[in-house]
Amino acid sequence: MSYRSSLEARIARKTTKAIVDFALIEDGDRVMVGLSGGKDSWALLQVLDVLRQRAPITFSLVAVNVDSGYDGYRHDLIKATCEAHGWEYRIEHTQIGAVMDDLLEPNATPCSLCARLRRGVLYRLAEQVAATKIALGHHADDFVETALLNLFFGGSLKAMPARLVSDSQQHVVIRPLVYVSEDEARAYTKESCLPIIGCCCPACGDLSLQRQRIKRLIAELEREHPGVKSSMLRALGNVMPRHLLDTRLNPRPSFCEQ
Repeated sequence: MSYRSSLEARIARKTTKAIVDFALIEDGDRVMVGLSGGKDSWALLQVLDVLRQRAPITFSLVAVNVDSGYDGYRHDLIKATCEAHGWEYRIEHTQIGAVMDDLLEPNATPCSLCARLRRGVLYRLAEQVAATKIALGHHADDFVETALLNLFFGGSLKAMPARLVSDSQQHVVIRPLVYVSEDEARAYTKESCLPIIGCCCPACGDLSLQRQRIKRLIAELEREHPGVKSSMLRALGNVMPRHLLDTRLNPRPSFCEQ
């Protein structure tokens, strides 16, 4: 079985590297893909299906869509697309959009709260569909942007892991597109003729949000210094704890050692 294009081959190669580097998928896994209908989740589902057919291990896929309840959301198009490709799927209708205003704390971003609420739904659904892994469509740009968001606005040096075990130890979240750029995911979704479906959230695309500001900053730096994003992604895997100020990593010497 050959790849349909050089782009698919490149994305498959990067995804395979991530799977191997971080032990994301193992033989016998049932991988639940969080399918929002955006370019990133479609790209993830498509490339995992391609790899599933080629991999030396056996694993299955099930796409799960969490409908936040906003008017106009095209969950019908998600259903039709999954059926046309023969992808197992489940659509969960919720009222997340309706409760956002009641739960949102002052100065908090709606995106972060929405993500937490959706994550809770995904954890519940993972048990119902007997998933052993939960795959999310975060790409390389997301990792870099999150690192800068935490640095500038959160006062911490952290991004997101490619493989995360939940606090309850019951769920494993994986991000196989860690080496794939946003541009590649967008182009792959378009090439695969998959429909990009907006979430219909009124805050979506708000250029005043912190993440959008960071995105613009990185884009400007990349234009001035090509390769900046790749360098930042490499930095997330090249941490030097002795050169940081965290006393948990570099404990203060005792009196006798001074």
